[in-house]
Amino acid sequence: MDRYVAFDIGDKRIGVAVSDPFNTYALPSQTYFRKGFKEDVKAIAAIAKEKCATVIVCGLPVNFDGTEALQTEKTRRFIDALKEETNIPVVCEDERFTTQMAHETLISEGMRREKRKNYVDALAAANILDGYLNKTKKGV
Repeated sequence: MDRYVAFDIGDKRIGVAVSDPFNTYALPSQTYFRKGFKEDVKAIAAIAKEKCATVIVCGLPVNFDGTEALQTEKTRRFIDALKEETNIPVVCEDERFTTQMAHETLISEGMRREKRKNYVDALAAANILDGYLNKTKKGV
């Protein structure tokens, strides 16, 4: 059975989420604080292996109109390095609005700004993974 792990790749942090055992929904897992490109790629590959991932889902940031942005290219470089580091298949998922949704969720739960940075990226990764799982259920 497949096990999905999702990453929300940012310049400072990378959010991590995993699928439940039946691939029905996503669970926020952790936030990795970036140290340096090569070290980050190795750490993220290790997290995917540790979580027994059979598929890695990476959020791909694009502009509101779907065109690529500077952050899209940075993320693609990271994804390419991740593909070289691991033999786990990597797919991309549109991540528009996932961080905004995560912030709104944490604010509605009354979480203070200082604490939100520790959770927002993992929750955004869960939103990315939920989007991907919903598409696979529909056969898109």
